[in-house]
Amino acid sequence: MKIYALTEQHDQQTVQKATELLMGQMESIGGEHAYDNILTTLHEAKDPDSNAELFIAEDQGIMVGAAFLNTMYSIRKGGRYVWLNDLYVREDQRNKGIAKKMLLAIIHWAEQHDYKGIELETGINNIATKRLYNSLGFYDVVSKRYGSNFKNTSRKFLTCKRESLWLL
Repeated sequence: MKIYALTEQHDQQTVQKATELLMGQMESIGGEHAYDNILTTLHEAKDPDSNAELFIAEDQGIMVGAAFLNTMYSIRKGGRYVWLNDLYVREDQRNKGIAKKMLLAIIHWAEQHDYKGIELETGINNIATKRLYNSLGFYDVVSKRYGSNFKNTSRKFLTCKRESLWLL
C-alpha cells in the first residue's frame, strides 16, 4: 500500500484516474456535472499555492482510496487546521484498513506541517465511519452545518434596520 499526495508533478492520466475513483463517491451522493467538477477541482488542488490536498491510496498500482482536504485558519484553534472534505475507499476494497491507513497518513502529514488539528464530518447513521474516527481519537462535535452554492444563483440585496443581508 502506497499513500501519496497529488502534486503538480503528476500527469493528466493520474488526475483522470483519481477523478474516476472519486466518481464512485459522487454517484452514491448524487451531483450534476460531477466528473467535470472533480476534474477541475483536482487540477486546482495540484497548484502549490492551493489550500487543497488530495491523498491517494494505491495497492499494487491501482487507486483504491482518496482523501480530499483543505487547509484553513481558525481563531478557536489558534492557527491552521485541516478540514477533511472527503475520504473514499472503493467498495470492493473496504474493510481492509485502507481508510484507517489514509487517515493516519493525513494525521502524520498534518503534524509534520504544524497544523493545530483536523476536523471532518460523516453522516449521522454511518456507524462504521464513526467507529473509525473515534478509534483514532476524534470526538463528536455537536453542530449544524449550512451551505450555499453560488453558481447559477440569483442574489437579492436587502437592507434591514442598518444591517445588510444577502439572500440567496
